[in-house]
Amino acid sequence: QVQLVESGGDSVQSGGSLRLSCKISGYTSRPYCMGWFRQAPGQERRPVAMLFHNGLTRYTESVKGRFTISRDDAEDTLYLQMNDLKPEDSASYYCAANGATNGPSVVCWFLKTGAGYWGQGTQVTVSS
Repeated sequence: QVQLVESGGDSVQSGGSLRLSCKISGYTSRPYCMGWFRQAPGQERRPVAMLFHNGLTRYTESVKGRFTISRDDAEDTLYLQMNDLKPEDSASYYCAANGATNGPSVVCWFLKTGAGYWGQGTQVTVSS
């Protein structure tokens, strides 16, 4: 079965950097899209960054220029490089994947927890 396992969350000072990793296993083909979402206490889970099968990326406005999503095909690992972290970036970060490259287009940016595949989350805390 498909499994996504995140790692790399930590507590850092404002202005610091972290790199989150998401090891993906069990996928029989390349996902149609893979992305990072975050959820702060009392808030909805929201998309942060998305990588599509064709190499295109999408970022939420507040992280543009600071976060970079990438994938290592050889390691089947999705990354999120986070620079210049701010206290408002504090949240649980989840990676997700949906669909298949050779399949129909699927929901990506608005993916909800009832669809696709999700990891268990990793905590990022940024102190001022």
